[in-house]
Formats: sequence, structure tokens, C-alpha cells
Amino acid sequence: MRIGDLASRAQVSTRALRYYEEQGILHSERTPSGQRVYSESAVDRVRLIQHLFSAGLASRTIALILPCVDTGHASPEMLVSLHTERDRITTVIADLQEAQRRLDQVIELTEHSTPEQCARVRDAAGRTSALAGAGAPA
Repeated sequence: MRIGDLASRAQVSTRALRYYEEQGILHSERTPSGQRVYSESAVDRVRLIQHLFSAGLASRTIALILPCVDTGHASPEMLVSLHTERDRITTVIADLQEAQRRLDQVIELTEHSTPEQCARVRDAAGRTSALAGAGAPA
């Protein structure tokens, strides 16, 4: 099938398919005129690639995983990459939860503010900035 057909069936853009080829995670044959031609199995492959991207994996990690999927054997390098990626995502989640907690505090202050609370928040922000090396509060 041609690139447009694959894009339509897999519900991705032709640009995404070209990117996948550039990254070495999708392969096509070429016609004598240079057009890409894909096998029927490319639809499932693209859907798998999309699933891996949605799990937060980078194309370089996906490139490590796909041969393992093809052979049914997980390499130690692939497992390390997956655990590293999970740890990175866990850290991002914790950072986002902390940002959410702080935003909740700002919302609470905004909804029920008093001059004393505003002063406490300014003082706390100044101490945090000073501790972080951003300088003393203004």
C-alpha cells in the first residue's frame, strides 16, 4: 500500500510515517519511481509505534524495543531503558503533583485572601527564592 493509504488506515499523518522511517522504526520498499510501498503488516506496526509513543517513550527507545517485539526476546539494554523511562516519568509526575499542590494553595489564597495571608505568601516566596539562589526578596 502507498503512504497515503497507510496513513489513512493507521490514522496518522504521512509526515509521521516519514519521521518513523527516518528514525529507523518503520520500513518501506520503494517503487522504481521512488514512491514508498508498505506491507499490510505496517498498519499494526504503526499502531504499535503510536502506542509506544503514547506511553511516553522516545523514538530511540522505541527503536530498541521493536526488535525485541519482533523476536519475542527482551534484551537487558531494552529493560534498562524501560525502567529508566519509567523512573523519569515518575519524577515528572511528582513534580507536577507538587506544582498542583502549590497552585491549590494559590487558589485557596485567592479565593479567601486577607492582607495578612498575602504578606505571609510574599514572605514565604522571598525565603524560597533566597534559598534557591534567586536573591533576596524585593
